[in-house]
Amino acid sequence: MAQTQRINAAYVYTLEGEGIIRNGYVEYDPSDGRIVKTGQCSQTDQILNVALVPGFVNSHCHSELSHLQGKFYKGSGMAGFIDQINALRDWAGNDVKAALVSKWMDKMWDDGVSAMADISNDESSFKVKARHKMYTRTFLEVFGTEPEQCPKVMEDVRKLNQLADAEGIDAAPTPHSCYTMSPELLSTSAGAGMEKGFLSYHSQESQQEEDLIRKGTGEMYKNRKQAGMSTPPVTGGSSLEYFIETLGRVAPAPYKANVLLVHNVCLTQSDIDAAKKAFEHVFFALCPLSNIFIHNTLPPVELMWKNGLDITVGTDSLSSNDDLDIISELACLHENFPSIPMVEIFRWASLNGARFLKKDDSLGSFAEGKRPGIVIVDGITEDGCITSSSRSKRLI
Repeated sequence: MAQTQRINAAYVYTLEGEGIIRNGYVEYDPSDGRIVKTGQCSQTDQILNVALVPGFVNSHCHSELSHLQGKFYKGSGMAGFIDQINALRDWAGNDVKAALVSKWMDKMWDDGVSAMADISNDESSFKVKARHKMYTRTFLEVFGTEPEQCPKVMEDVRKLNQLADAEGIDAAPTPHSCYTMSPELLSTSAGAGMEKGFLSYHSQESQQEEDLIRKGTGEMYKNRKQAGMSTPPVTGGSSLEYFIETLGRVAPAPYKANVLLVHNVCLTQSDIDAAKKAFEHVFFALCPLSNIFIHNTLPPVELMWKNGLDITVGTDSLSSNDDLDIISELACLHENFPSIPMVEIFRWASLNGARFLKKDDSLGSFAEGKRPGIVIVDGITEDGCITSSSRSKRLI
């Protein structure tokens, strides 16, 4: 074993036990990044005024859409955002997409992201992911509002899955959302994903989505109708409740797969209760800067925290964000929800994401023997919190 090295910091967020050591250190093996131990510094040790955090997990990203950076206007609402996606997403070929995926994955890695749950609609990112140091699980997202489209869509996604398998990356089908899918495709694709043990689903991203399902009204309803698309059934309940009911076509609850509900802007207590009942392993991804970009709102994060939910953090895509920077997402959460301890927010960004991906045996915390990556966060306050000027950088 190579000689170990040690770094001292004003705050070490181990995310084990109480999760934080004031004036602590991390000892590690520089040859492979393995954590040897953590502990308290002595009074004579020189201590850097930074925080040390285990490598982040970007739990929701569309790296494939990096060619759309700077092309969207903000505040469009979901219906307007969908119009922009439909108009702009296909301007670039696979070579351009792959080059930009590589650029942004490299940047995320340097910023401290050790793993990513990524959405793909084509194969343009596969070769990049296959050779990259960052671990990725790819969710092959499907769409289709007409019931008769379901067999062809599923045939196409199975072929895409074969291409992912050939590159050696972990991938499986997943449904997009209630408003882009017929009930038939929603249940079929969800069933295919749960067979692989994972599901990622855009859930309750906007009030327009809720109005579509609850009442058959609103801008998204008009958007779908004007495009000649079928709309989901009007249920009188929330879109999350509709999703859970539609899964009943596959099998009865509770569901054992790791399920990630992404965005959760309109999440209520009754929705939380329904999700806990339906899913044995449910995680809730926050992408706050994307929510602000599209419709200037945020999820009920304090409600989620008080319910003890397994929260994760993602960046969404460069079509709905200015960057793919996890530390900026965390600063946004801390600024808007200051009552939530910083250690909890770091736990969402590292350990919980690793747990969702079933990689917490090696990632997510500074436990002895793990190789999570060590991230240096500067610009911290006296009590170890981050600000909008904080930056993250990978040490190892």
